[in-house]
Amino acid sequence: MHSQTLSEPASAQSSRAGEAAPADPALGERVFRRVAWRFIPLLFVSYVVAYLDRVNIGFAKLQMLSDLQFSDAVYGLGAGLFFLGYFLFEVPSNLLLHRLGARRWIARIMISWGLLSALTAWVETPAAFYAIRFLLGIAEAGFFPGVILYLTYWFPARRRGRMTAMFMAGNPVSGIVGGPLSGYIMSACGGAMGLSGWQWLFVLEAIPAVLLSVLIYFHLDDRVADASWLDADEKQVIEAAVAQDASGRTHSSAMGAMLSGRVWLMCLILFGMVMGSYAIGFWLPSILRGAGIADPLHIGLLATIPYGAALVSMLLAGRSADHFRERRWHVAIPALVAAAGFILCALSENQVLPAIAGLSLGAMGVVTAVSMFWALPTAFLGGAAAAAGIALINCTGNLAGFVSPAMIGWLKMQTHSVSSGLFLVAAMLTLSALLVVLCVPSRLVDR
Repeated sequence: MHSQTLSEPASAQSSRAGEAAPADPALGERVFRRVAWRFIPLLFVSYVVAYLDRVNIGFAKLQMLSDLQFSDAVYGLGAGLFFLGYFLFEVPSNLLLHRLGARRWIARIMISWGLLSALTAWVETPAAFYAIRFLLGIAEAGFFPGVILYLTYWFPARRRGRMTAMFMAGNPVSGIVGGPLSGYIMSACGGAMGLSGWQWLFVLEAIPAVLLSVLIYFHLDDRVADASWLDADEKQVIEAAVAQDASGRTHSSAMGAMLSGRVWLMCLILFGMVMGSYAIGFWLPSILRGAGIADPLHIGLLATIPYGAALVSMLLAGRSADHFRERRWHVAIPALVAAAGFILCALSENQVLPAIAGLSLGAMGVVTAVSMFWALPTAFLGGAAAAAGIALINCTGNLAGFVSPAMIGWLKMQTHSVSSGLFLVAAMLTLSALLVVLCVPSRLVDR
C-alpha cells in the first residue's frame, strides 16, 4: 500500500472547505498519513478475518450438508440466524464501545467470535447449528460499526471515503484469500485426526481472530489524546480537523438518531445492498458448483475472480468519491451494476463463463456500493448519535443477511434453482439505488 493512497497532495487539501487547515499544510499531510498507517492495516486485516469467519459457512456447505443431512432450507436459516443475533446486540455493543473505548471492546469482540467460530466444527443437529450461528452474531455485533465510528474520531469526512474503502477492502480480500484457502483446507485436511474437511475449515480459520485480539488490545488508542506516538502539535491538527467536520452534523443525541427519518431511510437503503452482498458471500460457491465445477479447491480459485474485480472497483471508487466530493452517485451506480450482474447470473445458470461474469459484476457492485454508502450517514451523525445511528443502520441493514440466504434457500427449494432468488436480489439493489438518488439530498452528504 503506497503512502499516496492514504492522502491527497497538500495543495489539493488546503483548497477545499470543510476541514480546518493547519498552519503547516505539510504537517497535516504527514499527520494523517501516520494515523492511516498506524490503524488502517491492522483494522483491514481484522476485517478480512471477520468476514472470512462470517461467510466461510458458504464453503463448509459443500461438505457439511451431506455429512449432517441438512437441507438447503436448514442451511439458509442457520446462515441467516447469525444476523438475528447481530441485529439484537448491535446498538448496545456500539454504545458500549463509545463508552468503554475501541481498544478493549474490539479485542473482546474478536476473541469471542474466534472461539465460537471454532466451535461450529462440532455441531451435529440443526438446533445446535442454529444456536451457534445466533451466538456468533451476538459475539461479532459491534465490530464493523465500531470501526466505522472509530474512524470518525481520527479522520474528517473528506478523508474518510478512502479510509473506509481501505478498511472495507477486507471484504473482497477475504474472498480472494479465503476462497483458495478454504478450498485447500477442505481438500487437504479432510480425515486428519478424525475430522472432516469442513470441520478443519472452522477450526483453522478461527485462530487468526484470537491472535489479532491481542494486537488490537495493545495497538489501538481510544482517543487522540491517548496517542503517545503523536506530539502535541500533531494531536492538535487531528482534533481541529475532526472538530471542524463535526460542526456540520445535524444529529448529536442517541435518541435523536434512533427517531430520525433520515436514519431509517439509510437502514432501508443498506438493507437492499446487503441482500446482494450476502447473496455473493453465502451462495457463490454453490453457484459455481451448479455451473459444473466440482472440486472445492477449483471453486475457491475461481472465487478470486469476482473478489479481485471488487477490490479494484472499491478502491478506485473511494479515491474518486473523495476527489470529487460526491457521494450519492458513487453509491447508486455500483448498486445498479450489481443488479445487472445478478440478472446475468440468473439467466446463465449452469454456464461457467457467464456465471463468473455475472458474479464479478455483482461483487464489484455490492462491495463498492456498501463501502461508499457509509459516507452518507457519517456526514450528518455525530457524538452519541453516531454510535447509536451507525449501529442501528448497520444492524437493520444487515437483517438482509438473515433474509437473503433464507429467502434464496427457500426459493431454491420451491423452484429447484437459485435464479428466482437472484432476481429478487437484483430488484432490491435497484430499489436502493433509486432511494439514494431520489431521497438523499446532495447538500447533506457531499462534503
